[in-house]
Amino acid sequence: MKSKQGKHTSISYFQGARDAKQLDLTIGQQLDITTKKYGDRLAVVVKHQSIHWNFRQYHQQISEFAAGLLSLGITPGDRVGIWAPNCIEWCIGQFATAKVGEIMVCLNPAYRLHELAYALDKVGCKALITATQFKGSNYLSMLQTLIPELEYSAPGQLKSADFPQLTSIIRMGQQTSDGMYNFADVSAMATLKLLSKVSRVGEQLSPDDPINIQFTSGTTGNPKGATLSHRGILNNGFQVGQQMQLGVNDKLCIPVPLYHCFGMVMGNLACLTHGSAAIFPSQAFDPISCLEAIAQYRCTAVHGVPTMFIAQLSEPTFSQYDLSSLRTGIMAGSLCPIEVIKKVMKNMHMAKVLIAYGQTETSPVNHMTDVDECVELRVSTVGRVGPHLDVKLVDGNGDIVPIGEPGEICIRGYAVMQGYWQDAKQTASTIKADGWLHSGDIGQLDVQGYLTITGRIKDMIIRGGENIYPREIEEFLYSHPDIVEVQVFGVSCKKYGEKVCAWIKCQPNATLTAELVQQYCKENISYFKIPQHIEFVDEFPMTVTGKMQKFVMRDSVEQQLGS
Repeated sequence: MKSKQGKHTSISYFQGARDAKQLDLTIGQQLDITTKKYGDRLAVVVKHQSIHWNFRQYHQQISEFAAGLLSLGITPGDRVGIWAPNCIEWCIGQFATAKVGEIMVCLNPAYRLHELAYALDKVGCKALITATQFKGSNYLSMLQTLIPELEYSAPGQLKSADFPQLTSIIRMGQQTSDGMYNFADVSAMATLKLLSKVSRVGEQLSPDDPINIQFTSGTTGNPKGATLSHRGILNNGFQVGQQMQLGVNDKLCIPVPLYHCFGMVMGNLACLTHGSAAIFPSQAFDPISCLEAIAQYRCTAVHGVPTMFIAQLSEPTFSQYDLSSLRTGIMAGSLCPIEVIKKVMKNMHMAKVLIAYGQTETSPVNHMTDVDECVELRVSTVGRVGPHLDVKLVDGNGDIVPIGEPGEICIRGYAVMQGYWQDAKQTASTIKADGWLHSGDIGQLDVQGYLTITGRIKDMIIRGGENIYPREIEEFLYSHPDIVEVQVFGVSCKKYGEKVCAWIKCQPNATLTAELVQQYCKENISYFKIPQHIEFVDEFPMTVTGKMQKFVMRDSVEQQLGS
C-alpha cells in the first residue's frame, strides 16, 4: 500500500515530494548568495518610508546593523525582541539578527503592557528594538511605565528589576529617549573590524540553530514561544516561492504583518530565496495603500487574508487602479469563500492565486494548492502536503483514520518547530516522541491527498486572520474584581470571519457594563482580542457532568445577531 502524495491509499497518511530542492543554509548565508547573484536588482520597497533599495544596498544596511548589535555585546543565542508595525527597521532587524545567530522574538504591535511584560520575561530578551508609537499605542510611554529604570540608565546599561536580562533598548525615529539607543546610531557603530566579525560569526552558525520565536496563544492561557530554526523558516519561504513560481522579475506586495510568519516567512523569505522584490505599502493594512502600491510598482503578486482582499475589491475607487501586472499571491489565515476567490482571479487578474494552510508551529505552511488547480479545489481544500513533510489524520486513540473520515491533522518534517521556549510540558503535549506535531485541527483527506479543514479541537477563534484563544482572554477577565465567571467564544461575522463574544457572571450588586469591560480590556490586551459582544448571565449552559456548552452559547448569540 503506497502513501506518497498523489497515490491512492486507504488510510489518511501522505508524504510530500522527497525530490524537491532543499536549502542547507542559514538565512545569512542565503542573503549573501542572493546579494552576490542579484546585487543590482530591486530588493525592497517600503512605500511609506520612501525606501527603494537593491540587494547590495539592503545587504550593507543589514550588515551594519548586525555589526552594531555585536558591538552592544549581543551574541549568538541572545534574544532580541522587535516591537513595531511593518517598516524597513523591522526587515533589517530580521536579517541582521539572523546573520549573527541572535534569536529574533516577534512581538505583536498591538501588545499592551500585560502582554509585552509577559513576552519579554518569558524568553529573557537581552535587547528590544521598538517603534515609537503605532495607532493608539505610545510605545515609549508604555516602556517607561514598564521599566522605570530607563529614566536614569545610560543606553546599553539598563538594569531592570523586573527584566534582569534586558540591557539595551533600540528605538526608531530621530528623537532621543532616556536610556535608549537610536536605531541609526547602532548601525553607525559598525567598523571594518566588526563587519569582519559579522562574517566570521556567520560562518560558525548551523541551519538547525534556533533563530526566531513566534508567540502563539494556547488553550492554557498564556502565550507560548514557538521556536523556529533557519532551516525551518528559510525552506518554508523557499517552498512557498517555488509554488508561486517566483523569479527575479517578480514584485510581491506584502500588506500582511511582519510579526506573523505570513509576512516574514511567506513574504520576506520567499522573496529572498528567489531574488524577488518585497514591496511594503504601509505600516498596517490599508486597502487604498495596497492598491496604490500594486499599481505604482507593477507588482506581480500580493498576499492577504480574505478580509484584505474583500476590502480591496469593495473599495469605491477600485476600478481606478491598474492591477493587470498581478499574476499570483496567497490567500490564507481563514477559510476562503469561493465568490471572493473568483473575484480576485477575475478583477485583480490573479489567475494563479494560491490557498495555504498551516500554523506558526510548522514555520508556518504545511499545505498549499497548486497554481494550475481548478477553482473548486482551491476553495474546497487547502491543497496537498508540502515537500519533505508528512501528514496523517488520527482519531482520539492516535490511530490513523481511513480516507474520507475526519481526524486530527498531524504534521512531521523539517518545518516542525523545535519546541515551545522553556516549556517542556506544552512541547511534549504538541510534538510526540515520534516527531509528529498534533495541530488540534480536524480535517479530511481524499484519495489524492487533498486536505479539507472541517473543524478545530482547540476552541480557537479566527478574526480577520488573527488566531485568538478564548482561554487567554478568560484568564485575563478573571482578574477583574467584579467578574465571578466568564466564557469566551466566537460567533460568525461576515466582515472578519468570526467575532469575539463573552458571557459574564458578576459578583452580587456589581454594576459592570459591556463598555466598562471593554475599557478594562483596552488598557491591557490587544484590540482584536477584546470581546465585541458581551452578555451578563446568571448561569451557563452545562452538561450533567458540569462541562460548559459553548456551542449552546454560540447558537444563542448567533440567533440574536442574525449571524
